[in-house]
Amino acid sequence: MKTKPVLTWFFAGVFAVLGAGTASAQQQADANAAPARPDVKNVGDWQVRCFPVQNANPCDIFQEMADQNTHQRILSFSLAYAPSMDRHLLQITVPLDVAIQKGVTIQTDSFTSPVMKYRMCSREGCFVQLVPDNAMIASLVKAGPDAKVNIWADNGKSYGLKFSLKGFAQAHDDMVAQAKAKAKPAKDAAPAKPN
Repeated sequence: MKTKPVLTWFFAGVFAVLGAGTASAQQQADANAAPARPDVKNVGDWQVRCFPVQNANPCDIFQEMADQNTHQRILSFSLAYAPSMDRHLLQITVPLDVAIQKGVTIQTDSFTSPVMKYRMCSREGCFVQLVPDNAMIASLVKAGPDAKVNIWADNGKSYGLKFSLKGFAQAHDDMVAQAKAKAKPAKDAAPAKPN
């Protein structure tokens, strides 16, 4: 899937500064000869994960839902935080065979996100990767206990993929505190010095 040139530039810059997201953190850990496992703490229905890598956002909160019969992943939700920019990085993964042009929305009892576009698809599914505004995260912190990611299939039918916000606020606060303690500042995030 191709993105518009402006969006491509934007995401390339943002992901470079953010260390290409927590997925990159996990890939870096996997690339080591003897990769260390992340520190994982369960908070409600969320996992707070901190990966043993040095980047701008080493921690995330994570939740994954799978089909009870096939154990195939239906939805995963990862939210990381980059202290040097005071910004979050959101990654949502859904199954293939979605209507790419329609994107996804997050819906809670009191909040509906703007439409979020897919960034790419692979054998593992289709991915939304973006830097949401902090107001969206604040809305999720206040909402609950249930939420859903709305997707549309190729045939036009919509589906609400349910996930839990139980423990989201506490998991988020824990993850932000750990990210602040463990993050390596992004060189690209530093303001340029005047000549």
